[in-house]
Amino acid sequence: MYIALFGPPGAGKGTQAAVLVDELGIPHVATGDIFRKHLKEGTELGQLARSYMDAGQLVPDEVVWNLVADRLGWEDAARGVLLDGFPRSVRQAELLVDWIGDRGLSVAALTVPDEELISRLSGRRTCMSCGATYHVRHKPPAVEGRCDRCGGEVVQRADDSEETVRARLETYHRETAPVLDFFRDRGLVTEVDGTGEIEAITQRLRLALG
Repeated sequence: MYIALFGPPGAGKGTQAAVLVDELGIPHVATGDIFRKHLKEGTELGQLARSYMDAGQLVPDEVVWNLVADRLGWEDAARGVLLDGFPRSVRQAELLVDWIGDRGLSVAALTVPDEELISRLSGRRTCMSCGATYHVRHKPPAVEGRCDRCGGEVVQRADDSEETVRARLETYHRETAPVLDFFRDRGLVTEVDGTGEIEAITQRLRLALG
């Protein structure tokens, strides 16, 4: 089973992916993890990707695909994978579809209104000492501004400010819309309501993925 999980920042992809891969017995393949592994190990593909990054250029789609394809060839991926953060361009989507062929691909797109996402992310607070996370609405610390775990200062990170969150959402919609349209044209996309309790969202994903 090959699954591509889409969703904007704050939609809960990481939370849902952890549940799904455990239930399905397939690995969670995140593009960021793949890049970090190849860069750290200095593989040939990693060095090639770094050459573009060091020059301030985007890593070409074919290079990104080769990094992902290498991971798809591992033994633990024989029964399929859950892809997170890939594909990010129509060309990458084309390469993925060609590689999977008739083995089947399911694309699940978590949908959450932007205002809900902004509320989720801009309300997040993080302990500067131990990294514990809170939310002003759903999970505030017992003492405002102080971590329940270590007593450290709890603050809003710069990337959780409303202005930054809105910019991240604009980027997601602009860059992801063509990829989802590519998959929709092939009848591969199922829209899944990403609002509500975590377990309810998980159940919707189970139904969507059969």
